[in-house]
Amino acid sequence: MLKPSLQLKLGQQLTMTPQLQQAIRLLQMPALELQAHVRELLESNIMLEAVDETEATGVFEALTPPTVESPATDRGADQDEALAEVEIVDDNWSDRSSSPGESTYSGDDDRPQDVADAVGETLHEYLLGQLELAGLSPGDQAIASAIVDAINDDGYLIDSLTDIAATLRPEVEADEEEVERVLMLVQMLDPPGVGARSVSECILLQLGQLDPGTPDLALARSIAEHHLELVAGRDLAQLKRALAAEDESVASALALVRGCHPRPGAIVGAGAPEYVVPDVFVRRTERGWAVELNPATVPRVRLNEGYASLIGRNSTHTTMRGQLQEARWLLKSLEIRNDTMLKVARAIVERQSDFLEQGEEYMRPMILKDIAEAISMHESTISRVTSGKYMLTPRGVFELRYFFSSQVESEGGQGTSSTAIRAKIRKLVREEAADSPLSDSRIAEILSGEGIPVARRTVAKYREAMGIASSAERKRAAAR
Repeated sequence: MLKPSLQLKLGQQLTMTPQLQQAIRLLQMPALELQAHVRELLESNIMLEAVDETEATGVFEALTPPTVESPATDRGADQDEALAEVEIVDDNWSDRSSSPGESTYSGDDDRPQDVADAVGETLHEYLLGQLELAGLSPGDQAIASAIVDAINDDGYLIDSLTDIAATLRPEVEADEEEVERVLMLVQMLDPPGVGARSVSECILLQLGQLDPGTPDLALARSIAEHHLELVAGRDLAQLKRALAAEDESVASALALVRGCHPRPGAIVGAGAPEYVVPDVFVRRTERGWAVELNPATVPRVRLNEGYASLIGRNSTHTTMRGQLQEARWLLKSLEIRNDTMLKVARAIVERQSDFLEQGEEYMRPMILKDIAEAISMHESTISRVTSGKYMLTPRGVFELRYFFSSQVESEGGQGTSSTAIRAKIRKLVREEAADSPLSDSRIAEILSGEGIPVARRTVAKYREAMGIASSAERKRAAAR
């Protein structure tokens, strides 16, 4: 028979402390999300206070850091020479904040804020606004609203007239003929072509708004109604035989058809614009490439020393002591986040200096493991830092993940980045003769001659991913 007993065991295990969980959470937050999170903490934790704009002036000054050198044990001599010297613009992150304009944290700044319009009118709202001014009867208004509800974002009616009539019952009794009559009114709204049930009807509605005296308009109507498949297949010879018209007339009618928008709903903005705020600045200096954090993305908060000094040791201050500890954890986590992001950005610039100086064709293959080994961190940490973070360079704004690409083995044992191969393909297509475009096989041969052995199917995959037509389609387009 078993009896209960007590046993003592010693062991070690990793535990996610609250401090570590907070540091990881802040590490993967994008700039705007981080600022919103800090604003919430400022409202709930009295131990935190925002740094005033006047106090923050001059905090983000460039220092003179040492030149970065790569350990000889990790790289060969040739790679050491290839790495660029990167200057670090560093500072004391615990005294850092978002931007001079982030003094709105305190709520005491009455200056007008430059806020972008975030309303963003959808197609549904745009059409309903026009119906309110159309002066329809209550019954027609209800039918028109139901029709608008059945129009998708591209501007097409996706429900049948029978289904629309069924949704109106029992409030409104309407048959298909009555719904179709109101549909014709909806199809007269802006943008032209809205409410169509097919591409053919959409183009016919747009052509119907042209001047009746437009040359070759009747021919364009015939194309839209009966021959759109020939137009999509670029079978011009069969189209000319079907229309029995002269070449000039067919070309003029095709220009009218191609001038119509196949997705009229896309013309109306579907939402507020999204803005990208770079987290890191990279600039060229006399000493090389300088890397610094964007001061506009670093929350400028500090410990409220006034409240902190009032805390005593009796039990009545337990809540305030907890908030004080949370405030210290936050400041430490922000410091860790900024230091980590700066290290990652510096390591990326070291390896991709050729891209920054000469363009995409000189992008080096790089994976998360390369950066993780360079700064002695785990790959998961690098993944969190590079997700949703952006770098402003002389060549534009790029997400940090953009600099990571797979490797294609080349001659000499040195790999070539897939990004560089795409850039070379794009350049070859751009510089090819219009009457003799390069085939995928020919592009593969040229790249192999440059020491980049790639298969024809690889070239085709990259070409299609970049939206470049095949050599046959490019030749037909040039012939027109």
